[in-house]
Amino acid sequence: MKTEQILNKIERRFRKYYIPGLMGYVIFGMVIVFIMDAIICPMTGRQQLYPFIQFSRSAIMHGQVWRLVSFVFEPITYSPFFFIFTMYFYWMIGDVLENNWGSFRFNLYFFTSLLGAIIAGFITGTVDNYYMMLTMFLAFAVIAPDMPILLFFFIPVKIKYIAYVDAAVLLISFILAGFSGKIAILLSVINFLLFFGEAFMVRAKMRINHWKFKMKNRR
Repeated sequence: MKTEQILNKIERRFRKYYIPGLMGYVIFGMVIVFIMDAIICPMTGRQQLYPFIQFSRSAIMHGQVWRLVSFVFEPITYSPFFFIFTMYFYWMIGDVLENNWGSFRFNLYFFTSLLGAIIAGFITGTVDNYYMMLTMFLAFAVIAPDMPILLFFFIPVKIKYIAYVDAAVLLISFILAGFSGKIAILLSVINFLLFFGEAFMVRAKMRINHWKFKMKNRR
């Protein structure tokens, strides 16, 4: 497929440029921000970190360039129990994807999403890391669709079924969102479309042709 050929060419040319264990650094940053904002700052009476790391177009234009990357480290949740679970889950996702693809291709997938989110942030004024993390999960669901996970910590469900729900919610959110929301969603998940879009189109075409063949033979 053309997508795979392009990815292979990029990897052959830039394969030495990557960060091994990238997801571990992202999770470490989230843990630091969580500890500061949920524990240390309330205890010391200091202002929380998240207002200083969020993506803000106006702040970046005034020299706060660290926000181009720092928004990635915003915690997904501030509930201690769910934060621990979420961090473990995303570490597992990153580990599976990196082992399956190799470090370079996983880096490419992550930073393509980051670039899309940054572009969306400059168009809309702000953006967060929610859709970036969602694309990690969707890629994981494609790679390991039958891996079970305990929903609500006791109901075993295959990853692919949760991904179907997330994809449906994402599609509905895109349809209902305004211009800014559509831009944020589209550009933040463009890495998933670039990596998997062609394969999905080929699979859908094969299924349609198979359905047409069955319908033709029934006549």
